[in-house]
Amino acid sequence: MIKANALGETAKKIIAGYLSLALSLTAFGNTVPISYLRLVPHQEAPTNICWGDRNRSVLVRVPLGWLNVNDMVRDANPYEIGKCSDVADSQTVEFRSSDGSANIHLLLAGLAVAARHGLEMKDALTLSDKLYVDVNIFSAEHKKIQKNLPQLPASCWESADNLLKDRKIYEKNGVFSPIVINGVARKLKSYNDKNLSKKLFGKKEEIKKLVAEYIHCA
Repeated sequence: MIKANALGETAKKIIAGYLSLALSLTAFGNTVPISYLRLVPHQEAPTNICWGDRNRSVLVRVPLGWLNVNDMVRDANPYEIGKCSDVADSQTVEFRSSDGSANIHLLLAGLAVAARHGLEMKDALTLSDKLYVDVNIFSAEHKKIQKNLPQLPASCWESADNLLKDRKIYEKNGVFSPIVINGVARKLKSYNDKNLSKKLFGKKEEIKKLVAEYIHCA
């Protein structure tokens, strides 16, 4: 995945898949209303769909900490038998929107689907180049860049709408069943939290009550 100390085309295509399905992946990774109170500026959490290196304002981040690490495969799979490939460069990325409420099984399956989708997309490299940023998009001088980037959903309701929109991609090859997609979307919409952030803006006591109601999920 590495070429000349930079991400190669395969890695960029996979990242493009994550970015392409980022709106609907929140359905698996951000599953309660308070999830979306975190996805706001200045919380070291992403709000926009973009990627970069060592940049905590992006959705998909290439972490510096994994540079020059050998045998990462064996670290992740200690019972792996046989010789591992000799890779000493960046071997992973972070998908940073998800939180403690995530359904980890569905989220990992969704990320696998997104990776496959990126590898199959004809315009994957164009998308990855378009959505790459090397600045802090939350800083005042880069507000224009942030304004032009797609935004993550602001509620469970929006997340459900995006999941239903992308359902054919998730259901391809039977990875997700229609029953699962319908069930997740129905659960998310049951919170009826559309425009919740706007309704709660500046209302600290109401926010505290909401957090207390759902904190057990995170």
